[in-house]
Amino acid sequence: MAFPSKDGPNSYIWKLKDVYNARLGDNWPEAYIGTTDLGFFMGGEETDYTNIIDYVTISSEGNAKDFGDLLGDTSGQGGVSSTTRVIHAGGDTPGPSLSNVIEYFEIAVKGNTTDFGDLTVARGRNPGVNNNTRGVFMGGTNPGYVNTIDYITIASVGNATDFGDLFETIGGGTMNVNSPTRGVMMGGGNPGRSATIQYITIATTGNASDFGDLLEGNILCGGTSSDTRGIAMGGNIGPALTNRIQYITIASTGNAIDFGDLAAARAEGCGISNSVRGLYAGGNSPTDVTTIEYVTIASTGNAASFGDLTTPHSEGGSGSGSHGGLT
Repeated sequence: MAFPSKDGPNSYIWKLKDVYNARLGDNWPEAYIGTTDLGFFMGGEETDYTNIIDYVTISSEGNAKDFGDLLGDTSGQGGVSSTTRVIHAGGDTPGPSLSNVIEYFEIAVKGNTTDFGDLTVARGRNPGVNNNTRGVFMGGTNPGYVNTIDYITIASVGNATDFGDLFETIGGGTMNVNSPTRGVMMGGGNPGRSATIQYITIATTGNASDFGDLLEGNILCGGTSSDTRGIAMGGNIGPALTNRIQYITIASTGNAIDFGDLAAARAEGCGISNSVRGLYAGGNSPTDVTTIEYVTIASTGNAASFGDLTTPHSEGGSGSGSHGGLT
């Protein structure tokens, strides 16, 4: 029986020593099969900051498993991903202090992250958008709210480059949503709770433009998307949390539309997708939870149970190998 090799998911030549090491390190064979269907949840807060990376197979249901560790304990960071690589940037670290560190891992092989470079500005709550080539980090806190947008080339390593400025200065908006063309930021803190939706064209540079509004001001919701539809899940609408799910059509402009509900109100969770199914994981309700729920992005309706994270945590980063920016 052949298994994909350590040289990549499409190579099938193994040395006996590699087989032994892969099995010993729990890298065999799941992390090598159907890799673009894997979704990742990185860092966040438990009783304190954490460096854990969890993963799930998005098209199935079940509990998350351990993938590896970040370079350090981090919360409130941005995440972007291509079909082969997941990148984590910035965030709050113990001290407390804000980080400018960008780090990455390859989807095909379980393990810890590696240094990539630095953001232009150290900051937290700086959600990311991307296509398969470029990752863009929008806004954040440093410690006040910033309008910075910067970008990286995902397949390389190096420091981020200035992209432009937000339409409205916001941090802690969402795990943003994207198509292969557009990146969209929904809501966030300014320092109140903003309903503003703003967008960029990922392949260019320049300032963000107005898109429309969420159904109410919202901070710390989770975002998930196909190449046509973006979804905002949960969040804090002040003073209460919400279980609302709402959506936009990414290629157009306009206000969000009601989609359905989460099982319970929660905020500060992570959103991921495989372009068909969108997941919302963790967060607080109001204490930190392990809950993972999912929706079918092209439909409307309430979320369904998927499984649980390895530990309860909130305000992490996320990425997957087949989200709406990659199709």
